[in-house]
Amino acid sequence: MELKKYKLGDIAKIEISGVDKKSVDGETPVRLCNFVDVYRNWAITQKLSENFMIASAKETEIAKCSIHKGKVAITKDSETRDDIGIPAYIADDFDNVLLGYHCALITPNDDVLDGKYLNAFMHTRYIQKYFENNASGSGQRYTLSNETIFQIPILLPSLEVQKAIGNLLSNIDRKIELNRQINDNLEKMAKQLYDYWFVQFDFPNENGRPYKSSGGAMVWNEKLKREIPKEWDNCTLEYYLIIKNGRDHKHLGNGIYPVYGSGGEIRKVDSFIYSGESILMPRKGSLNNIMYVNDAFWSVDTMFYSEMKQPHCAKYVFYSIKDIDFTRWDSGTGVPSMTSSTLYSILLVKPDADSLAKFDEIITPLFLMIKKNEMQIVELTKQRDDLLPLLMNGQASVNYHLSKWSIGFLCLDMHIEYDKDIVQKEADKQDFNPLVRKPYSFTFFKHTSYPFFMFLLQFKLFVTMSHKLPTDFHNKVHTNVVQRF
Repeated sequence: MELKKYKLGDIAKIEISGVDKKSVDGETPVRLCNFVDVYRNWAITQKLSENFMIASAKETEIAKCSIHKGKVAITKDSETRDDIGIPAYIADDFDNVLLGYHCALITPNDDVLDGKYLNAFMHTRYIQKYFENNASGSGQRYTLSNETIFQIPILLPSLEVQKAIGNLLSNIDRKIELNRQINDNLEKMAKQLYDYWFVQFDFPNENGRPYKSSGGAMVWNEKLKREIPKEWDNCTLEYYLIIKNGRDHKHLGNGIYPVYGSGGEIRKVDSFIYSGESILMPRKGSLNNIMYVNDAFWSVDTMFYSEMKQPHCAKYVFYSIKDIDFTRWDSGTGVPSMTSSTLYSILLVKPDADSLAKFDEIITPLFLMIKKNEMQIVELTKQRDDLLPLLMNGQASVNYHLSKWSIGFLCLDMHIEYDKDIVQKEADKQDFNPLVRKPYSFTFFKHTSYPFFMFLLQFKLFVTMSHKLPTDFHNKVHTNVVQRF
């Protein structure tokens, strides 16, 4: 495959954003796609924009920094070299959405350069090495100059091949994004189930009816300052778990076990400090970043981990403390800090053992599905990031016309919306498989979206298992699942 070399500035328009996060009287209200939005996502979509912050901008800034489909955003300034030059493709058109400061906006010349391909190419180690070598600054701040961005060396195959490669990699990312959306929905369902059982106290009674709503006996608990089911009690966090200190990880070799700090996963190492269900609670730093883990892991000294003292309690404890604002107990004079004694003293509702066991039985399948999706995200991300170099050096190739077919089926396997938005358009132009023309049939699910067909069956099982919950919960679960697909 013949590749031509260009400077980015010769085949694209580059704009440096200076739009800050402030709202100023007299300026136009806008939403901002900020540094972190670009850094964390392969593509910027309408779905992501729902959580963009509100700010204001001048008309000149709106004209220069508005994001639209086909453009590419990159991170321009950061505290480390590794965080600059990270791209994200603008996958949708937006109204009044601007790219925030510390970022640059690239508008490809459509006659020469495809935006999806550019995004994928800038994710390669080849370009990231260029950014590392050419970033200016040291210590606290690194930046990419306008000239450095202009001079980025871009290797281009034909426009047709660019589009085929870009579409292939973008659709892999859509599958990754769908998995994240599914997990987000699963997490909301799990939290909702917890609320029904242990906040509203509408767990199923002996007759399968919601306890409190059906007239279950409630008593006032003086310590909790609220009514709880008659047979329940109160306890402190110490009743359920033993808090352990994390340890330094720098002496460990690279491996497969995640290392967790107060900010999340740091790296993977060749040894683990604990294996099994555990609640991780920050000792320093981001005190509210409570985590549930059920695997082998390492925890650093800024992150407490825990061993469970009671059966079937881990997920209940996780949700019981997850929404607590731990910053109010900050004991540090500089960096936010937490003590084990403070954590041990947290007061909780103490359900009976049978209720905990039933809750754990019902909610565990949701956690297993979340974990499975997370593992698939890791694998797909690796495949996506490894594929472009293979395509570029000729070790792999894309059959452009066949890719329309295969990508279409990939989209079908990912999300029904892609059937409507992509595949049907192709079906109108080509003699596609009849299964594509009947996307909502049982045959469609059986043959082209079998994993998601099984997903729906599993949720049917989940709803069946939880049939003793209030009717509105069933409706919410069913609606949420169906809407996702």
